[in-house]
Amino acid sequence: MKKKTYRVIPSKKQLAVMKLYWKMLQMEDNIFWAKVAELEKKMSKKTGIKDLEFFKCDGDYCGIGNSDRTMELIQMEYLE
Repeated sequence: MKKKTYRVIPSKKQLAVMKLYWKMLQMEDNIFWAKVAELEKKMSKKTGIKDLEFFKCDGDYCGIGNSDRTMELIQMEYLE
């Protein structure tokens, strides 16, 4: 089997920039998940239903349920 040769090989300087942006992405991701958790907490408080959460499947949001699974999942089609 022939070994794959890559045309683009980042320099050390370019790799340093990529590492910086990788850290920035991680920070933004942490902020995003904190905001989602806060939304879930507020939604639970407003509805009086314990531990509500936005449900994801295959990387996409598809509904709302609760972590104990004592409530049927409310599908995205019903929410939109």
